[in-house]
Amino acid sequence: MSLTFNGSVVLAGAGKMGAALLAGWLERGLDPARIIIQEPNLSGAALDLARKHGIRSVARLEPQTEAPAVIVVAVKPQVMDEIFPALAKIAGSETVVMSIAAGKTLASFERHLPEGSAVVRAMPNTPASIGRGITGAVANAHTTATQKDICETLLRAVGDVVWVPDEGLIDAVTAVSGSGPAYVFLLAEALADAGVAAGLDGATAKQLAHATVSGAGELLRQSSSDAATLRQNVTSPGGTTAAALSVLMKEGHGLKELMREAVLAAQKRGRELGQ
Repeated sequence: MSLTFNGSVVLAGAGKMGAALLAGWLERGLDPARIIIQEPNLSGAALDLARKHGIRSVARLEPQTEAPAVIVVAVKPQVMDEIFPALAKIAGSETVVMSIAAGKTLASFERHLPEGSAVVRAMPNTPASIGRGITGAVANAHTTATQKDICETLLRAVGDVVWVPDEGLIDAVTAVSGSGPAYVFLLAEALADAGVAAGLDGATAKQLAHATVSGAGELLRQSSSDAATLRQNVTSPGGTTAAALSVLMKEGHGLKELMREAVLAAQKRGRELGQ
């Protein structure tokens, strides 16, 4: 998707995720003159991009004649209540507010906006920083198809996008893909530790584990086969992989049951944080 739509984009918050989005937008041809950054302490990658492309940056935006097409709210959840009421004042009747803050509901934004305002809640994950993320998103009832398309275009600058029909499912999205990179990193840690237990030195075990996890992930991405088929393709009857999988897939105590328990725990915590 090319970044072609009318109006400006306000990026409120330019930390790691905000900077990743900004880099993706610029790489895909969004006119820097149409971007405004609201960030009182602009630094790091976002500052470099702003200077390189001449992007306007302010500590706080005041209402303007022409309201932005999109306000992307990328601040930490704990400061949202402090900054959003003032930010909401720059929204116009055609503006869509898109939040990537965890735990903040559609209703928490709607109460600061005029009735009928469009709001999208999105949950990207950390691989967005290298353009390989995936974002789960949900729109409120006032969001038009055009506004959803604009939000999807902006989000696709850092990876894939999946829309869910019900905001209650965002906690499940967070538990699977939002938190999911940590599960994969833990797998790489555990695999390296197991390699050391099997007699390898730490550096070799780490190299083998990291390359295996990242390579298998890339194979899964590029293959037309699903994960179960790819697993079966590696597993010869009575072989070494089968011996390992007999432990990982032990009935009632295997990795699938453990992962299900982990995801449900993350989902539960997400619901608690959203209350």
